[in-house]
Amino acid sequence: MFERIVLASGNQGKLREFSKLFAEYNIQIQPQSDFNVPECPEPHCTFVENAIAKARHAAKHSGLPALADDSGICAEALNGAPGVLSARFAGDNPKSDAANNTKLSAELADKSNKRCYYVCILVLVRHEHDPQPIIAEGIWHGTWQAQPSGGNGFGYDPHFYLADQGCTAAELDPETKNRLSHRGLALQELMKKIRQSFSE
Repeated sequence: MFERIVLASGNQGKLREFSKLFAEYNIQIQPQSDFNVPECPEPHCTFVENAIAKARHAAKHSGLPALADDSGICAEALNGAPGVLSARFAGDNPKSDAANNTKLSAELADKSNKRCYYVCILVLVRHEHDPQPIIAEGIWHGTWQAQPSGGNGFGYDPHFYLADQGCTAAELDPETKNRLSHRGLALQELMKKIRQSFSE
């Protein structure tokens, strides 16, 4: 089993969530900034291709096993947009959760179908040239709510309404969110695959 894994992300929200999720497995997560890993291009149109590219990039520069997460929100009425562009849906200068939420609210305003879902693809590579990356997927279904609610979470969470919970993702306590979320579901699958690979 791994003792240390570099997280191929500079997102502090993801770092907090992954650190908490991996703590129960006694695995230390270090951000790629600890190793001065440069920004990795994300030119692909799928979550899985971007995640693989980021994981290999972080492993190359850190010399450690690397975990990459490519995730985003997909709106059914927008043919899956913003998808892989979720973090920069409203542009890059600068990236802004508030601007992204405003834009998605505007684009869904005249749509009757407000269903959306979060996708998380996790890729773990043992080293840069790992021929068999461990890949896991989690999907979390919800409905877009124009009015934001809740102060927890990050990204699109204040607008992501969960009918079965009667609240938005941003109103969940961290433990509940980690259990239910796309990231939590993907991590459960990832850990199952890691255990299988070490028992073979």
